[in-house]
Amino acid sequence: MSKTSTALVYGLNDVPPPAKAALAAVQHVLASIVGVATPSLIIGGALGLGAYTPYLIAMAFFVSGIATFIQCKKIGPVGSGMLSMQGTSFAFLGAVLAAGFAVKGKGGTPEDILAMIFGLCLVGSLVEIVLSQFLDKLKRVITPTVTGIVITIIGLSLIKSGFTDFAGGARAGEDLGKPIYLLLGGFVVAVILVMTFIGKPMLRISAIMIGLILGTVVASFLGLVNWSSLGSAQFFALPIPFKYGIDFDFVLFVPIAFLYLVTAIETSGDLTANSVVSGEPVEGDLYMQRIKGGVLGDGINSAIAAIFNTFPNTTFSQNNGVIQMTGVASRHVGLWAGVFLLLLGLFPVIGSFFLIIPKPVLGGATLVLFSTIAVAGVRILAAQEMTLRRVYIMAVSFGLALGVTLVPDATQHLPGLMKQVFATPITLAGLSAIFLSLVIPEDAAPEVDVA
Repeated sequence: MSKTSTALVYGLNDVPPPAKAALAAVQHVLASIVGVATPSLIIGGALGLGAYTPYLIAMAFFVSGIATFIQCKKIGPVGSGMLSMQGTSFAFLGAVLAAGFAVKGKGGTPEDILAMIFGLCLVGSLVEIVLSQFLDKLKRVITPTVTGIVITIIGLSLIKSGFTDFAGGARAGEDLGKPIYLLLGGFVVAVILVMTFIGKPMLRISAIMIGLILGTVVASFLGLVNWSSLGSAQFFALPIPFKYGIDFDFVLFVPIAFLYLVTAIETSGDLTANSVVSGEPVEGDLYMQRIKGGVLGDGINSAIAAIFNTFPNTTFSQNNGVIQMTGVASRHVGLWAGVFLLLLGLFPVIGSFFLIIPKPVLGGATLVLFSTIAVAGVRILAAQEMTLRRVYIMAVSFGLALGVTLVPDATQHLPGLMKQVFATPITLAGLSAIFLSLVIPEDAAPEVDVA
């Protein structure tokens, strides 16, 4: 595909002038900044990490900058060599929180919680690193049906967290669901929708961030913003490898290891879409080399994330929209964006600004984010031919995953490892989908009308 056919101003290997490159990079940063910071914010709030959260957010920016630079620069076999932004993955939220609550339930300190989480994520990154070299041989196991089911369940499993914040937050107590909280969350959703469907392209890309800003402004007039966290915020901090140490538990590791498998496939899809909008091939040796390099970069960047005290990284699909909007697919723009994110990470005070966002405001934004993850999975499933075989793979996988979510005590008598695997909806959905895909023959049933 040529630059002309894809309406590109700058192709993959073109070098825009510094001013234009910096401007395009800022747009990529604006499109990803909320996605980079929000997982750390949710994890810190849910696990009661308090004063640790600004540093975690700062490290999320720092590592995202390094990871984006590696993906775009391509260092040896590592990286896709395309304009591919990296940020903290939402897919790991459920498994990371489960591990954190397990340590906290045993009386662990915040340092113990973080040591366990980062140890699990560091070892888990090896799964994606190894898988990156066998992607072309996994088509029988990891099908679009399996991927769609898992991504849908990831989104659905996160909606409870988002809606709890929407209604006031887990610590709201008797105030949970107060009309003022629901109205504030609804206001944020409305702003996001207005920016998405009425605004110009740049407003559409920044819709989540604009929703958070306007929601916080309104909340401040209502007396719902606590400004005290800014007063004690650390202005500058150097990243410290293994600041909280590392720990490991195999039972807690299983769901996280499986998610690295899922993100490897998800990254393959993101990079394929990136190739399309960048006017690059989506088949052949060069394409497969980029996919393998990108997934390998994903794994190595997630290892770097664990070392520097933040959560697993993955490619951000929303930045493909920025490429379409600007017509700039130059990977050199990604180098600028990586540097900007890295600089943001050196200032924990920036992370403190995210802490003042009231829970209903954050819930309004995350409710939209998490729901779009589920919709992305549905779109993958809808693109497949709806045979009776696929219907039953989806039905059983969704039934089991939602079942253990709604009735968590159903697994209470299982042995430790089995309980951890089967009590995690994402892992259970993925394993059941893979198992059924392998045991039910392709020609087992014809195409059906499931309406």
